[in-house]
Amino acid sequence: MKHSSNLALAAFAVVLIVSPALAAEPFGKWVRPSNGAQVTFYDCDGKLCGKVTSKGNSSAKVGTVIVGGAVKSGANEWKGDLLNPEDGKTYSGVITLVGVDGLNLKGCALGIFCEGETWHRVK
Repeated sequence: MKHSSNLALAAFAVVLIVSPALAAEPFGKWVRPSNGAQVTFYDCDGKLCGKVTSKGNSSAKVGTVIVGGAVKSGANEWKGDLLNPEDGKTYSGVITLVGVDGLNLKGCALGIFCEGETWHRVK
């Protein structure tokens, strides 16, 4: 009987460890810590899109699309163009899901000058 109890406990532990990783997705509302802007990320024809839903302390306009169709490029990673509403420029970007509550957006100019920031999921 003890063997089946240990097996059940081990199975439950695996579910606890794996479940958050499986449930992690970039869709939903995220906040940029540096300026309080909120962006909702959503599926757009199988790609990742994001638009400003609250400007916070930024100069972004609500409704501005900052990610217009990033393509999944790996586990928890999408690549595509990122608009920085602060300077109006579009950068080549990588979006990486960091756990269930972190989304790192990194934009690069000329492929070598890169800056990134990890956003936090709005609960």
